[in-house]
Amino acid sequence: MTNPSHCDWIISPGWFAAVTIVLWATRLLPEYLTSLLFLSTVMIFNAAPVNVVFSGFQSEAFWLLLSGFVLGAAISKVGMADRIALSLSPLLSRSWFSMVSGVVAITYALAFVIPSNTGRSTLLMPIILALADRTGLGEGSRGRMALALAVGLGTYDLSASILPASLPNLIMTSAAEHAYGVKFAYLTYLLLHAPILGILKGVIIATFLARAFPASPLKLPADETTNKLNATERRLAALLLATLCLWITDSIQGVPPAWIGLTSACICVLPRIGFLSGEDFVLDMNVRTCIYVAGILALASVVTWSRLGEEIGNAIIPWLPLDPASPAKSFASMLGLAALLNFVATANELPAVFTPLAKGLAEYSGIPLGTVLMSQVLVYAAPVLPYQAIPIVVAIRIGKVPMSHAVRACAVIGAISYAFLAPLDYFWFRVLGWIP
Repeated sequence: MTNPSHCDWIISPGWFAAVTIVLWATRLLPEYLTSLLFLSTVMIFNAAPVNVVFSGFQSEAFWLLLSGFVLGAAISKVGMADRIALSLSPLLSRSWFSMVSGVVAITYALAFVIPSNTGRSTLLMPIILALADRTGLGEGSRGRMALALAVGLGTYDLSASILPASLPNLIMTSAAEHAYGVKFAYLTYLLLHAPILGILKGVIIATFLARAFPASPLKLPADETTNKLNATERRLAALLLATLCLWITDSIQGVPPAWIGLTSACICVLPRIGFLSGEDFVLDMNVRTCIYVAGILALASVVTWSRLGEEIGNAIIPWLPLDPASPAKSFASMLGLAALLNFVATANELPAVFTPLAKGLAEYSGIPLGTVLMSQVLVYAAPVLPYQAIPIVVAIRIGKVPMSHAVRACAVIGAISYAFLAPLDYFWFRVLGWIP
């Protein structure tokens, strides 16, 4: 295979990536079909190596997604999703805003204990959909869509403010340590991002969804009680607890969350021991979403392999208004560059593309290298289109949210992030001494 820089322009990976992104954004074709077409055409024209093109199926994110679907299906099948929803309903059904904000708060709280945002999204969705059913928010209702979006946006956007809770965070910190020897402490990172990108942004997400998707959920009495768990539910609860404990301790015992989740998923479908039949597995695996996500991961890998993002960044940096005398303008310019790259590379791959550019940006702007590295967090935490963040894709597909509504929600929250939260982020960086 020749070096990507020597490929003829007609078969450059960039062209395939651009067409795929347009098709995903406009939904001219079903998302899974667009993913399959991307894989097939790149291979037909030999535009990238086979191990790069099909890396999505080798990714831990793909297998964590699949195992999350299986665990979520088991939670629904044994009735545990409805039981948990029953216990949450009296508290969250007091008002529509309390329900939406409560769901967003749950997604943020889980981010402190479950390391994978994809895993959180797949496990939480059956419970939230059961909550929607119990409170009269049936399939196709605006309220049900809002709750699904609350799971997706809350799970992904807010987790960026917690260092080990988001895959882009881990990629960024790993790349920064490898390239520059820069390390970020847990509490330092949390203080830098949690007040604005965690708490304040959570309030914004809940407020927007409650107002943009008005609903009137049924108010359930606070004294409604549940029976004790049956034997099947106790076995599943034990499995989920063990899975959660292993996820939390992954940095200690060394097994990545994907393989822990996959093992738990296998247990769920074991004959006589598990909770799902072979037919349940086929019906609930959500193959379309898995293929869609594999395509997203493949596109990001092809873009990274071809160095397209770095070429775009290096071509633009000299033209950016980076000025040591105007740190605010330089900060905004860096965010603009990262936002542009985020359309080419998905949120998971943005750190791998942006981080190598950080040293040049720091030299041109006079802003410390650590601050330049941290600036990208606001960008990959604010996807403007759903395909840029896998947990959002998972939530809208499971919740059957029309793509037009998902695009609108992502675009509005993204616009608020850049117009309102970015300036606040800049001043907060200055208060903490990250910008001189």
